[in-house]
Amino acid sequence: MTASSGESEPTEAAGTEAQATAAEATGSETTGSEATDAAAEGGHGWGRIAVRIFMLLLGGLSLYLLAPKLMSVFTSWPELKTLKPGWWALAFGFEIMSYVSLWAMQRVALHTTSWFAVGTSQLASGAVGSIVPGGAATAGAVAYKMLTRAGIRASDVGSGLAASAIASTAAVSALPVLALPGIIGGAAAPDGLLQALYIGVAAFVAVAVLAAAAFGWDRPLVITGRAVRWVIRRFRHDAAADLPEHLIAQRDRMKETFGRRWQVAVSGAVGKVGFDYLALVCSLAAVGVRPNPSLVLLAYVGSALLAQIPITPGGLGFVEAGLTGLLAAAGVNGQDALVATLAYRLVSFWIPLPAGGVAYLLFQHRYGAASDESATSVTVP
Repeated sequence: MTASSGESEPTEAAGTEAQATAAEATGSETTGSEATDAAAEGGHGWGRIAVRIFMLLLGGLSLYLLAPKLMSVFTSWPELKTLKPGWWALAFGFEIMSYVSLWAMQRVALHTTSWFAVGTSQLASGAVGSIVPGGAATAGAVAYKMLTRAGIRASDVGSGLAASAIASTAAVSALPVLALPGIIGGAAAPDGLLQALYIGVAAFVAVAVLAAAAFGWDRPLVITGRAVRWVIRRFRHDAAADLPEHLIAQRDRMKETFGRRWQVAVSGAVGKVGFDYLALVCSLAAVGVRPNPSLVLLAYVGSALLAQIPITPGGLGFVEAGLTGLLAAAGVNGQDALVATLAYRLVSFWIPLPAGGVAYLLFQHRYGAASDESATSVTVP
């Protein structure tokens, strides 16, 4: 999931990749000047291969440099037996709810009623994105092929994946601002995890309210755009001149994609991130630590953003190194931070990988081999 969960949800770039794949799937013939254009574009194939080779090398170098921290996390495996099983089971349950929230949002964005098609395609494509370095585009292509085979229009797939990725990223990005009051006020204490739960729930409710306001009125977006533009212009005087208008235009495209059920989509985006955060809180509770609650929220946001780094599969190494450090800053001692990180990554990254393989086999069993027939839409009544 965005979020530091390992679903590697296709990003906006992946949505663009899916739209490009949709164009290829139309099977239109290239003749005359079109053939010339195609030949010219073929020259860029070596460039794409070079970029992929570079990303593989960069990913390998990153994993080499991050190997000591990864080994520290993995060698904490024996200490998982000290976890409180009830809390870790609850973390697993919250992670499942995070995925279900994502699927609910994607059902709206893709204009389909099929939980099976959305769930299996997301798990399978997410597993691919968590294995391949820079795999967001590949995950988007896999999701496109599976969803169109399930009968969803290609145009809906491209716009739907992009809109759901933007909504999830926006939900994560809003959290640091909402956590600042607690940090400034020094909200830490003996009941740190309970406070982390309260602060997290309050923050996600606030995100949902702000998102609903942004979908309903232009004013919140105008104010936000002007504030961000003011900050950017402290560094570049000629930058972000049309940022408020750009935010409104992007919001309008998302409203068009989500349609009349945008409230469900917004709830799904917030739920996806919120339940994933609760999985981290429960992983900490399973270890038995009491960290600074506001900093736990920031640690979660940091790990979610690190998971989006396209250098290693699913942010592998970056998330482990970043999350253990951020948890240490939140008041968790070094060894407990390693065990909590391992417990959280198990439910959010490692367990979904084999689940993605099973999902792909189930999808193949139901829909069989890809057909050449044009995909039709399965629309929400």
